[in-house]
Amino acid sequence: RSFVAREDVGVVLISQVLAELIRHAVEAHTRPLPAVLEIPSKEHPYDPAKDSVLRRARGLFTPDDLR
Repeated sequence: RSFVAREDVGVVLISQVLAELIRHAVEAHTRPLPAVLEIPSKEHPYDPAKDSVLRRARGLFTPDDLR
């Protein structure tokens, strides 16, 4: 919580495995800055269905917007 409250942090990178452990806090963060980005880890494959940023982005665009 301290990282998302700081004025001097623009991006917080967190592995998706750890983000799952604190999913409630990741989902509760709605401010644009700092951006909280989930990244894959070496031991666990990336699951786009669990990525909170990707889920939010899906609601903003339709397939026709991307053509």
